[in-house]
Amino acid sequence: MRSLRIIQHISLDGIIQVSGEPGDPFPYGDWTAPYRTPEGRDVVLSLHGEQFDLLLGRRTYDAWASWWPKAPRSLMADRLNAATKYVVTHRTDDLSWGPCVALDAGMLRAVEQLKSEDGPPLILSGSISLCTPLIEAGLADEMTLIVYPVLLGAGKPLLAQGARARGFTLRDSMALPSGLVISRYQLADALPVG
Repeated sequence: MRSLRIIQHISLDGIIQVSGEPGDPFPYGDWTAPYRTPEGRDVVLSLHGEQFDLLLGRRTYDAWASWWPKAPRSLMADRLNAATKYVVTHRTDDLSWGPCVALDAGMLRAVEQLKSEDGPPLILSGSISLCTPLIEAGLADEMTLIVYPVLLGAGKPLLAQGARARGFTLRDSMALPSGLVISRYQLADALPVG
């Protein structure tokens, strides 16, 4: 059985959008870049592990496919390029950054099936439209938030408006000198209420 881990770079106000697409008014570009350090890179590498597969939405796949196959060799580039990419898409054209498998219908059933198989963990990063349904369906085993010390005030949030309330249990947390706070959570059974 595989686990599904969500790893997201997020602002203090819950925004995970990193750059705008053509016609998108998001003004901040890659706001995470000033906080990249060797220490942060090493933590992100350890969060992914040595071997993993990726679960990606089509926009994230296209963005990453335009960079990672041509990126200078590094542990992260090598691991991302070697991972099988499971891409949720209705367009199966140009999935050349492989190995790649298109998941074109019934995403939740497909992810359940993938999780029931043997294999490395599935990592979801970016892919904003997938986070809410996967969390609501209880398919995400773990969520890691890499919190940046910025407020953006605009952009796409981690969860869609109206997402069902869920509780999480903190597994561990660390702060880096750059100001990043990295917290790993496990999905809890219910939202604690007072």
